[in-house]
Amino acid sequence: MTAVDQPILLSDVRDGVATLTLNRPKARNALSIGLMTALEEALARLALDQTARVVVIAANGPAFCAGHDLKEMRADPRREAYEALFSQCSRLMTAVVRLNKPVIAKVHAMATAAGCQLVASCDLAVASTEARFATPGVNIGLFCSTPMVALSRAVGRKAAMEMLLTGHPVDAVEAARLGLINRAVPPAELDGAVDALAREIAGKSSLTLAIGKEAFYRQAEMGLDDAYAHASAVMTRNMMAQDAREGIDAFIEKREPRWTGC
Repeated sequence: MTAVDQPILLSDVRDGVATLTLNRPKARNALSIGLMTALEEALARLALDQTARVVVIAANGPAFCAGHDLKEMRADPRREAYEALFSQCSRLMTAVVRLNKPVIAKVHAMATAAGCQLVASCDLAVASTEARFATPGVNIGLFCSTPMVALSRAVGRKAAMEMLLTGHPVDAVEAARLGLINRAVPPAELDGAVDALAREIAGKSSLTLAIGKEAFYRQAEMGLDDAYAHASAVMTRNMMAQDAREGIDAFIEKREPRWTGC
């Protein structure tokens, strides 16, 4: 298969870890309509795939993701086209957050605009120290308003506003300090760090992971009293699950739990 024939999104599932790899290297993995559609469809499939317990989003080429495909955007300047594009992007980012499995961004290089938004939307992110993150839309007259939604939920307000208003990139070490990513590692250690994190999480109960992820984002949108009420209800429901009973019994009996996902 030639480079031209390569799919724009690669998918692989091994040992409970599904890896989705953005594969538009010559376009710096810009989020074209086609790539966003492929990602949406892959996430929908993985939601039903019981062999996949963790999802990693990676990329090939010189950039992790350069944001929207500006050439594609300018090719159809109708208002309706822009509305459909940004609606699709918002739907994709929401699908990452709502997926019933943890999602880890594996960032080897620059992530800008909607690419930075994708990183911020993932539950976890590990980056190479060579990676950079930016929301540079302000430099071309297009404020990164949709990336702002994910960015402002991942980092503090002042830090988000500085990135949005200046367009300046931050390096991976600073991104970790701000909370945009979990950690920065040397390039040679990126594969191992992401693999170790993904496999550790994949070893947990898939039911518990799904319950916990959904509850985390739901309570974050609530006031304090409602958040505790919701979390209490979730823990009660979780306690009734077979995996919770098995996990507690295994702890008491000092043995490894045998998860069933029920």
